[in-house]
Amino acid sequence: MTHDTTTSGAPLLPEDPQHSLPEIGPVLPEDPAATEIPGGDPPRSSSRWWVGLLVLALLALGVYVFVTRQGAAPSGPTVRAQAAGPRPLPVTAVPAKVGDLNVYLTGLGSVTPLNTVTVKSRVDGQLMQVPFQEGQIVKAGDALAEIDPRPFEVQLTQAEGQMARDQALLKNAQLDVQRYRVLVAQDSIAKQQLDTQEALVRQYEGAVKVDQGQIDSAKLQLFYCHITAPIGGRVGLRLVDPGNITHVTDANGLVVITQLQPIAVLFAIPEDNLPQVLAKLTAGESLPVEAYDREQRQKLAAGSLLTVDNQIDSTTGTVRLKAVFPNTDTALFPNQFVNARLLLEVKRGATVVPTAAIQRSPQGAFVYVVKADQTVAMRPVTIGVSQGDATAISAGLAPGDLVVTDGVERLRDGAQVEVQKPAAKSAQKGR
Repeated sequence: MTHDTTTSGAPLLPEDPQHSLPEIGPVLPEDPAATEIPGGDPPRSSSRWWVGLLVLALLALGVYVFVTRQGAAPSGPTVRAQAAGPRPLPVTAVPAKVGDLNVYLTGLGSVTPLNTVTVKSRVDGQLMQVPFQEGQIVKAGDALAEIDPRPFEVQLTQAEGQMARDQALLKNAQLDVQRYRVLVAQDSIAKQQLDTQEALVRQYEGAVKVDQGQIDSAKLQLFYCHITAPIGGRVGLRLVDPGNITHVTDANGLVVITQLQPIAVLFAIPEDNLPQVLAKLTAGESLPVEAYDREQRQKLAAGSLLTVDNQIDSTTGTVRLKAVFPNTDTALFPNQFVNARLLLEVKRGATVVPTAAIQRSPQGAFVYVVKADQTVAMRPVTIGVSQGDATAISAGLAPGDLVVTDGVERLRDGAQVEVQKPAAKSAQKGR
């Protein structure tokens, strides 16, 4: 008798796995979508991982395509420009010229008057008047001050009276000498009396000379009461006002006069240049000297070298020179600082180029020369003297050679260049 296992209690799992599927089949749901696939469904996290991997692959593909297009070789004008070679470098060039170059020795100097006088009173007395104006240009002999002359006029009168008295005594003594000589010849008086009278005459003669000296002294004091300018020049500020008592021992004096025309400039040059200067002076040559302002832009005056100091300053290794200037326009003022330029010689027929064209390397100085094929070549040169923006070339360059003055910082030997005019180059820089 067979028993139905589905109706009584929980179903029992069969021991034989081969008979389990028919018994389980009727219990599963009838929806095909929900039908269990052998082996089981994959988990949801695994599906998401595949989707992310696909997105990353697409992004990598897009980046690769973008980079490949960016790195692709250009076409059209760009390809033609690269095939034609690098663009020529714009430069400014000027030809080397033949000209005269002045050789100067420069030094910082100061304007020094040839003569400076402190006017003092030579007598004691009251200052009556000062007829000059402060800052006035005076000539030698112009009145500057007046001291009260009355005390010295009294002294002169006394000296003249004393001299008149002594002259009368001298005349009387001389007459007595003549009488005594007659009497001695007649043997009427002793010879001793004649000798005494002659000695008295000599005594009166000495007194008359003393009186004359006193008169001259009084006249000299009167002359000193009228103070005049000993030199011509510019009068400074008044140091003593009228009404004050002046003394010979006063330290400051009445006024200071400074000579302005001509005037001198003292400046120093290196001791190495001294032999050249002395050779020129010994030969009798006149060396021109120019005075410029502090910034060496404005020329103040022109003169000539006067002399050289007699010793070298051992602390600075320089020697002082003195130049004289006419200073007719009073452009130079005492104690003014100036830049002096001494023209030592003139280089005639030198090959001259702008100083900006000179380049330097460990091997020496050189310039960039523009050749006919519009390329540049490094040309070693020997530099001569330089003055301002011009430099003389003693070797390595010929007149007419085109040298680069602007744009050299990008050049190399053999570089292709495009020569521009200085005006065009400056306009390009302005843009």
